Amino acid sequence: TRCYAWVLMTNHAHFLFRSGPAGLSTLMRRLLTGYAVSFNRRHKRHGLLFQNRYKSIICQEDAYLKELVRYIHLNPIRAKMVSDLQSLKKYKFCGHGMLTGHKGQAWQDADYVLKYFASDLKTARRKYLLYVRAGLDQGRRSELVGGGLVRSLGGWTEVKKKRRMGMGRIKGDQRILGDTTFVQTMLKQVNEKYERGYELKAQGVDLDYIAKKTAGIYDIEPDEIYSKGRQQHRADARGLFCFWAVRELNVSLSELARRLMMTPAGVGYAVQRGKSIVRHYGYSLLK
Repeated sequence: TRCYAWVLMTNHAHFLFRSGPAGLSTLMRRLLTGYAVSFNRRHKRHGLLFQNRYKSIICQEDAYLKELVRYIHLNPIRAKMVSDLQSLKKYKFCGHGMLTGHKGQAWQDADYVLKYFASDLKTARRKYLLYVRAGLDQGRRSELVGGGLVRSLGGWTEVKKKRRMGMGRIKGDQRILGDTTFVQTMLKQVNEKYERGYELKAQGVDLDYIAKKTAGIYDIEPDEIYSKGRQQHRADARGLFCFWAVRELNVSLSELARRLMMTPAGVGYAVQRGKSIVRHYGYSLLK
């Protein structure tokens, strides 16, 4: 996963990520849990730190990357946490400084963003600063933070129709930021994924079916998939089981984690293991 922009505010944060193989949910779970543990230890407190689940927006890169980087990095000025761009460069809780040449975080990919402005580093930084300065008077833009983000015929209304027709739950806090073609493509992928899951369920495919199918491949009992163990063949079987359950049947990581007595992050890694197994051996759920 790569981070292109970020800012920490007094009661929330913004990040612009390119999701990696493990998925955004795994990254955010580890990030938020790690931050909460560190914060609680530092301030000698206990209990939950974050009130709500994070909200994610799928963004079309070419059309919106520069705008989002600028919008995210200008948050401290809009909130009057810093007075001007010069102060923003030195503000250590924001990624703006690294894009201007100040020392930053190793996990921030500044080079990728700067290449959108120019191939020469000095020129890119100068053009980036000019671009950011041009956005100072824009204020809060609802179309970039959760309002009016779906640019498609029907947008998420169509997804909600699918839900009412019995096609399952799609996270209500998810949005899409892009042109009509991009949004329609994303919606099509979402719909196809859920349609695939319901088609399989209609054919009698459930977790028991997947467990038996996986157990047959690895010559083990289905119950062994649910029991803990570090043997290679059992770990591979659990990975294949998790991959099919999550990617084919649309079972959530949290639900599968409860059933397998694992953490959601652990299930996420198992899914990646299963993906590699399917790619290498060509296993098919219905064959």
